[in-house]
Amino acid sequence: MGKNIAKSREQEPYWRRILDASLPVDLSYIPIGLACGILLNASGFNVWTTLMVSVMVFSGGAQFLIASLLATSAPMYSVILMMFFLELRYALLGSSLSKYLHGQSLGFTALFAASMNDENYALNYLKFSTDKKFTPKEALHVEHMTLAFWTVSNIIGSLIGSAIHIDLTIVHFALTALFLYMIVVQLKNGLIILICILSGFLAAYFMVLTKSTLGLVLSTLAASFIGFMAEASIRKYFPDSSLLRHIKNPAGSPEDVDE
Repeated sequence: MGKNIAKSREQEPYWRRILDASLPVDLSYIPIGLACGILLNASGFNVWTTLMVSVMVFSGGAQFLIASLLATSAPMYSVILMMFFLELRYALLGSSLSKYLHGQSLGFTALFAASMNDENYALNYLKFSTDKKFTPKEALHVEHMTLAFWTVSNIIGSLIGSAIHIDLTIVHFALTALFLYMIVVQLKNGLIILICILSGFLAAYFMVLTKSTLGLVLSTLAASFIGFMAEASIRKYFPDSSLLRHIKNPAGSPEDVDE
């Protein structure tokens, strides 16, 4: 039975195998990409600039951040710095996939890195871990398939946004709700909650101090450093502290982070 399934998969067209592998992410990108395109248009992006930022950035969180900062007339250096620190996580994600890309050319690796985001990273890591026949070429095309769905959704959203008038007040509300949701889904233990509260106070303090959105960059760096040092100290001196325990696991019972 298993051999028949494997044989039928090998007989499928190449593009169909890539689409099947990427389809869960492709479908999820449609509503989010439409919303992102609409918000980018409301922040001043036309169809062509939306196309460029979708291909060159290819990150929902980063593109929503760009829309948020530009909607508040943030200076370009603040946008670039926030983007840099937000996307820095890909250095760690990419390093975990590097063992599967041995023997590939520098150009291939650069293109692979430029096309990677959180979702297709998860898809490719799972495929590499469970399918010994999965190749770097297929992984690259999975990235490009997700990029195509994301870009087309962004463009359609931009066209919708250009056809209807959207008050920037709604943009601010939508983006605030989005980032609050992103915070809530990461609340796994008491330390993260404390750092989130601290980062809010630091953001207010540094923005008053600098009188610009550069305060967001400074507060992000300060909160990240404090969180890193606090977690390292607690793990070293208080390994059983409740601050490092999950509020609840998927089953609903407390569980250590280390577990």
